[in-house]
Formats: sequence, C-alpha cells, structure tokens
Amino acid sequence: MTRATPIPDTVTLHVPFRIVKRGGRKEMQLPEGAAQPRRKDSTLVKALARAFRWKRMLDSGEFTTIAELAEREGIASSYMTRVLRLSLLAPDIVGAILDGKQGQALTLARGMEPFPLVWSDQRVELS
Repeated sequence: MTRATPIPDTVTLHVPFRIVKRGGRKEMQLPEGAAQPRRKDSTLVKALARAFRWKRMLDSGEFTTIAELAEREGIASSYMTRVLRLSLLAPDIVGAILDGKQGQALTLARGMEPFPLVWSDQRVELS
C-alpha cells in the first residue's frame, strides 16, 4: 500500500513585477521576456475615436475650422489639433490600438507628439 503525500493548505507563488502608469491607469508590468497579456488602453482608444469623429465633422463641412469645432466642444484648439493627429495613423496601427496590441511605445502622450506621416516610418517609430 502506498501512502499519498499530503496537499499543503497554502501555496506561495512569487512573481516579479512592477507597477507602471499607462493611459492614466496603473498597470502591472512583468519582467522582460515574460509573456505579457495586453489590455486595451481605453484613454488611447477614446482619443482615437474622438480624432476620427472630429475629422468626420471637419470633412463634412459641419465646421469649417478646427478653432470653430474646438470652441463648440469646449476645448483648446491646440489640444484638438494634437488629438486629430491620431487620425493620420496607419490603418494597421489603428487596428492594433483597438485590439490592445499596439507597441509599448505607443501611448496617448506619444501619439499626440509629432510622428512621421509615411505609414512605414510610423510602424518603425511607434512600435
């Protein structure tokens, strides 16, 4: 007759990680090389949605200038201009953002800074 080993009541698991701020939220970042589950950056997704909405409003002629639209939205035109820049991203980068699979370098703050207009250059710089 064999004897079964007793199962412990408590198991301790040590996982090295650090807390980082991403898109206004705190996120757990695992060590380099560890598979990291990605979540959508909701602030980046919302800004992207705003950018395309504002672009559509300008393209339709509903508003003739960014300043006019910014006044209607109650925000600074300089902020609107920076957010509108997101509408110039390559379609695959937009898709990656919506899927939560954009590169670590692409945050809302980075997306509002000047970036290349050529899509292939964007892929290199923003990945």
